[in-house]
Formats: sequence, structure tokens, C-alpha cells
Amino acid sequence: MNIQDETTKNVPLPTSPDILLKTLDMLDIDYRIYKHEPIFTVEEGIHLKAEIPGVHCRNLFLRDKKKKMFLVVAANETKINLKTLPDLIGSARLSFGSTERLWMYLGIRPGSVCPFCVMNDKEHAVQVILDASMMKADIVNYHPLDNAQTISLTPDNMLKFFTHTGHKPQIIDIK
Repeated sequence: MNIQDETTKNVPLPTSPDILLKTLDMLDIDYRIYKHEPIFTVEEGIHLKAEIPGVHCRNLFLRDKKKKMFLVVAANETKINLKTLPDLIGSARLSFGSTERLWMYLGIRPGSVCPFCVMNDKEHAVQVILDASMMKADIVNYHPLDNAQTISLTPDNMLKFFTHTGHKPQIIDIK
């Protein structure tokens, strides 16, 4: 299933995967890249668990009724309840952010949302929420701004990346 917004599908990403990798290299962050067919949903990527070691993760771009935005990054296995999550993160009632808002604030299209897209959030309008169980893993896996690739790195290196972008993620037990 290919999810594309017609208004941005031919527009280049504000930050390319190559720029991301150069940034990680500059920050002396170790990573490994795996190329594969484009993956748009967790279910489509289940087969990658056997091929790529580490915790495979998903991302939810959410907005609360006060118009505050959140990027929730969690292990695929973590159950996320949108009714109880607001109390955990100190927000109002949550809903999914629109495709337009996703592009405007994170410069990414649905299907490729990842923690690295905060590089495009220069105003720090999006609060990053990290799943505590994911952050205890040895290796975590995300799309590197491209859903035809997976990048593996340590949680500490992910935090190093957030420090570089100026984002201060909340690490919470989402369950």
C-alpha cells in the first residue's frame, strides 16, 4: 500500500537520507544500513526481523486538542493506547496528525516517519516521546527518512542525535 500526499509526492525531502547519513558520520555515530523493498506498515516489515538484528520500531505523529504535536517512537511490540497515552505524556486528547502537518513540521511523508525527521523541526514544535523498553535494547531500527532502508544503531547514539538537533525527548514507559 503506497500512501502519498498528492501535493508533496514530487517535492524533494527537505533532508535527504544522504544528508542524514553525513550528519551521523559527522557526529561519529555508528550505524548499519539495510536496503529492502519499501515498507509502509509494521505488518509489511515483519519479515525483516529475521534479517536485521535489534528492536524494530514504529513512529506515530500525534496532535492533541491544544494543537501540541508529538512524535511517539516505540518498539513494534509496544501496545499504544491513545486514550491512556495523554496522561503519560501530559497532553490533552490525542489524534493522528494530518499528512499536511506531518510535511510542514517534520518534512516527511506517511510511511517514512522516523525519529530522524526531527532534523526538519527547526522550531522544536514537536515533542519526541521515546518508549522506555525500546531504549533498553542494544540495537534499535528505524527508517532513515526512506522506507526502502532500515538503519540500526544504539539507543545512546539515537540520544546523541537528538542532542544535536536540540530536541529533548521524554523517555516513558508507554505500556
